[in-house]
Amino acid sequence: NMDKSNETSTTDFILLGLFPEFKYSGFLVSIIISFYIIAFTGNSILILLIWVDSRLHTPMYFLLSQLSIIDVAYISSSVPKMALNYYLGKRNISRVGCGTQMFFCLTLGGSECLLLTFMSYDRYVAICKPLHYPIIMCPRICLHMAVVSWVGGALNSLIQTIYTMHFPVCGSREIHHFFCEMPAILKLSCEDTTDYEMGIFVVSIVFILLPFSLIVTSYTLIFLTILHMNSPEGRNKALATCSSHLTVVSLYLGPGIVVYMTPGSSHTPELTQGLSVFYTILTPMLNPLIYSLRNKDVLASLRKTMTKNLISK
Repeated sequence: NMDKSNETSTTDFILLGLFPEFKYSGFLVSIIISFYIIAFTGNSILILLIWVDSRLHTPMYFLLSQLSIIDVAYISSSVPKMALNYYLGKRNISRVGCGTQMFFCLTLGGSECLLLTFMSYDRYVAICKPLHYPIIMCPRICLHMAVVSWVGGALNSLIQTIYTMHFPVCGSREIHHFFCEMPAILKLSCEDTTDYEMGIFVVSIVFILLPFSLIVTSYTLIFLTILHMNSPEGRNKALATCSSHLTVVSLYLGPGIVVYMTPGSSHTPELTQGLSVFYTILTPMLNPLIYSLRNKDVLASLRKTMTKNLISK
């Protein structure tokens, strides 16, 4: 038993948690859990509304439902483990558990980057080429967009996870983070990871910088089209839809660029954790609020569903 215990203690990682030096860590964990409940509830309601209301069976809402599925899974891949560790007083995570968590986080993160790009293209076609919209954004194309997002994220994640976890760890196995994120794991390696970090930079161009550039291009063309619209009502509706998506993109891709596209030595563990909170916790929580509170169709669907349930009772 002693040998088994020693083996566990030498192969497990130690997750120090979110801002371990913070004096009121219990209060902080409580806030994060409340964010998790809001995110899980909001995204679940949005998925349900899009599924049951036939008026929301359009390409835009299909892609939005995929975003909500990703967000529910994304925030669930880190927050429950962090909360459980805190309340049980345990901080260890096995090597396999760490690799599994990293795989899911990278898969969902990469998938969201690709999906946000496809969503911006959907808005570009809807506003700039409205007559061709039903042909270009047909159900088959929407399904292909979803599949490419999921498969692209998973393949990249599998390669990155396997390669990251193969590096030997010397000395401290303490991860200065609240989940097993790739940059934090690389800091524990006793080998030189400079070449691999350059590889991560190249991959990040494909999954972060390129999507960001395509999204900016789409919205530049959209704003130019909006400026030439004669109808103030149409202009306001287009601006509301686009501003919601741009808000999400800024909150999500901005911090990701800093964490994955700058050298690990250039920022502290505290800064990395703070930025990670944006794309793993805050964005999944804000997505359904941003899209539903500023969207008349979603609010109308919510009122209709609630009224129908109240009448049936």
